[in-house]
Amino acid sequence: MKLRIFTEPQQGANYDTLLTVAKTAEQLEFDAFFRSDHYLAMGDSDGLPGPTDAWITLAGLARDTERIRLGTLVTAATFRLPGPLAIQVAQVDQMSGGRVELGLGSGWFAEEHAAYGIPFPADKFARLAEQLAIITGLWSTKLGDTFDFDGKYYRLADSPALPKPVQDPIPVVIGGTGATRTPALAAEYATEFNMPFSSAEDSARQFERVRAAARARGRRPEDLVYSNALVACVGANDADVARRAEAIGRDVAELKANGLAGSPAEVVDRIGAYAAVGTSRIYLQILDLHDLAHLELIASEVSSQL
Repeated sequence: MKLRIFTEPQQGANYDTLLTVAKTAEQLEFDAFFRSDHYLAMGDSDGLPGPTDAWITLAGLARDTERIRLGTLVTAATFRLPGPLAIQVAQVDQMSGGRVELGLGSGWFAEEHAAYGIPFPADKFARLAEQLAIITGLWSTKLGDTFDFDGKYYRLADSPALPKPVQDPIPVVIGGTGATRTPALAAEYATEFNMPFSSAEDSARQFERVRAAARARGRRPEDLVYSNALVACVGANDADVARRAEAIGRDVAELKANGLAGSPAEVVDRIGAYAAVGTSRIYLQILDLHDLAHLELIASEVSSQL
C-alpha cells in the first residue's frame, strides 16, 4: 500500500505553502504529492490569498523537489484545450525528470466556471473522452510522424505531436462513481482508476466494473492500479483527533465513518479494509496544510505499519 498526499489549494494556499508540504512529504517518503485543479474555494473558506493554477504549481514543484511524484486529482477537461494541455503536462514531465501523472476529469463545479469566465458545456463527458484520445495520441505518436484527429468537439491536423514526455507513457488517472461510461473510459485510457471518497464496499463494486471493462477491451485487469482518495485526520489520542477535526470544520464521527480518522491503529485497520478489495494506493486528503506534524505522525505511525 502506497500513501500519497493530496491537497486542496483552492481552500487557501499559496505556492510557498504547497512547496513546504511537498518537500515535507518528500522527506517523509510519501509516494507522491497531488493537488486538486480548482479556481474557487468551497464551503465557508474565503480561499485567501486566492487560487493557484495546478500546472503552474506542478512546474514549480518539478524544479523545487527531487524524487516525489507529482500530479493532479484531477485536472478539469473544461479548463484547457487538449493540445495545449498535452504540451503543458509533457513539459512538466521533462522538468521533473519523469515524475508527473495526469489525473483528468470532465469538470463539475459550475460556480468556478462562472466566476472566471470558463465555458461549462452540457456535454462534458463526451468532450473528456475526446481529450483523452487526443492527449494520449499526441504523446504516443512516433517522433517524425504527425497526429490528426477529427472529432465532434476537437480537430487536429498535421500536429507534430511535440514535445515528448520523459515517461512512456505518462500515467493517466481516471476516477469516479459512474457505473458504465467511467469504467469504459478507464479501461481504454487509464493506468490507474481512482475511487473518490467512498467506502471499501462501494469501491469493491466499482473496481469490479473497471476490471470487467478492461477484460472486454482485451486488457488485463491487474495491469491497472486501483486507488482511493480519502480525507485523513489522524491523532496520537482522542484529543488530537478532535483538535484536527475541529481545525478542518469536520465532525470526528463523520470522519471515522467516511474517511481515515482516529488513532494510527484505527487508521491502519481501516486501510486494511481497502487493501482487501484491491486498493494499492490511497490519496490522503490533507485539509490543514500548516499542520506538518500531522504528516509526520502518519509517516511514523501509519506508513510504517503498512
